[in-house]
Amino acid sequence: MIELSDIRKAYNQGRENEIWALNGIDLRVDAGQVTVLFGPSGSGKTTLLTVLGCLSRPTSGRVRLNGRDISGLPERFLTGIRRSTFGFIFQQFNLIKGLTALENIMLPAYPLGGDWRALRHRAEALLDSLRLGHRRSSRVEWLSGGEQQRVAIARALINDPEVIIADEPTANLDTALSGEFLDILESLLGHGRTILLTSHDPLVVEASIVRRIVTLRDGRIVEER
Repeated sequence: MIELSDIRKAYNQGRENEIWALNGIDLRVDAGQVTVLFGPSGSGKTTLLTVLGCLSRPTSGRVRLNGRDISGLPERFLTGIRRSTFGFIFQQFNLIKGLTALENIMLPAYPLGGDWRALRHRAEALLDSLRLGHRRSSRVEWLSGGEQQRVAIARALINDPEVIIADEPTANLDTALSGEFLDILESLLGHGRTILLTSHDPLVVEASIVRRIVTLRDGRIVEER
């Protein structure tokens, strides 16, 4: 589904503080499974996740999505690909304070147009499926950490993406909430989603739903299992 060929990513290129976060990554991500990018802080796993999700461009190398080379596409086309293909769950959730849970979920779908009532119905159905229907009118800053994460999951699903991308999704959750998150991921797999995670949490890495673990160190893949 996603293929990376000799991906390299530099920050501050040409300056004294130049850093190469990725150093020659070759990786293929197949559809319909959970892949975890694993490694210590500074290993390059988050940078690799942003390249896989078209959130950042590599300094060099090729990115292919469903057989199509998207490496050189203009940003406006990449924006369209992100909206239609990927759903993102960020470590800090990045919910908009002052807006309700329902409003936060609907936000990513507004640029796509379409019927507002149908969008609202879809957002409400997602909240109900995640046992948050009773909180739809609550401002997100009033929600617990676990509730905020479920809102973030619903927001990631609102455009019916093929791929769910999550950066350290259990970093701010206790064991019980982390287990609940993994249960939600398992249900998403049942609908044919592809899931990409970064994590150093043993609960995630050792979960039964994980089919592949890619270990990084110093911007390179050092192990796959």
